[in-house]
Amino acid sequence: MINLEHVVLASPEQMEFVIEGMRNPMNSWEKSDSEKEFTNAKWPEEMFILGENDHSLMQKLSDAGTEHRKYMRMIPVYVRITAPLYWWKEFDTYKVGTVANSCSTMHKIQEKEFDRGDFSCEHLLNMANNDAGDALFLNDANNIRVDGDDLLGLTINVLNYYRGRYIETKLKQYWWQMIQLLPSSYNQTRNVMLNYEVLANIYRQRKNHKLDEWREFCKWIESLPYSELITSEVKESIPEMTGDIKQVFDILKSAGIKLTKEQLEGLRKNGVFCYPVADSKKKETEEGTDQTDSFPIIDGECVKVYDTREYAKEHPEWGEKIRRTAHEDNN
Repeated sequence: MINLEHVVLASPEQMEFVIEGMRNPMNSWEKSDSEKEFTNAKWPEEMFILGENDHSLMQKLSDAGTEHRKYMRMIPVYVRITAPLYWWKEFDTYKVGTVANSCSTMHKIQEKEFDRGDFSCEHLLNMANNDAGDALFLNDANNIRVDGDDLLGLTINVLNYYRGRYIETKLKQYWWQMIQLLPSSYNQTRNVMLNYEVLANIYRQRKNHKLDEWREFCKWIESLPYSELITSEVKESIPEMTGDIKQVFDILKSAGIKLTKEQLEGLRKNGVFCYPVADSKKKETEEGTDQTDSFPIIDGECVKVYDTREYAKEHPEWGEKIRRTAHEDNN
């Protein structure tokens, strides 16, 4: 489980400062159209209304990649998170741009009695709801069977026993029993400071993670103001093209065909549509194979010329798309 609460966002003054800095490289401060208002908008308290010009620039910089969107590192997000230790172990890989204050197991582990609410245990097997074959035997006689849910219950009982002994005696040996027996499913609370750039990295890397907690965290990211700045994918730059070359590119793009940067660069420089074509005489995956001798030289560079007719024989639906799109353009 994971719980996210007490979210604190950037103040209007902070957002004004961020946008001012974002526009520094081009001295375009006069184009800023954001303003503060006392209305029920996306930003809390004294509300900040992000203008269309500023939002458009933010989105373009965000799409361009981390080296262009430095402003995102300056937009803070504060949140109080309760999550199991096994999730925090992964969260702690994000060191740059994060600060956290946590509830201490060192000082306060004995503060309250342990119960199931202190643990993330929603996926533990329970013989009452699952095949008994998923349980294990605790003795050689094979007459005592327990499942995951039982083992957590036993662990809680042991933790509470040593907690009581520690409170009674203050002997550190009992404190050590709690510290070293505490399972990674124990829920810990931390107040965390993040920023939009860190959240963008987390979202890209964790949105399809196997842990429920990460997927829930990414859903929370999607609920933040202007989350499209965080969740949008970086767009590859396209080489400048003109005339017939651009027309070919537009036709391919409308047909749903995506080219690599190298292919686009070859298209721009050589005036032909360069695309890998399988060489029937050689295997592409064979190590040490030099395939350049089977392709023509154009402007001193070896390129692989895309044979639309041969490819269309194997992919008739693609050829039909090209013909239909070209016909529509001519009309």
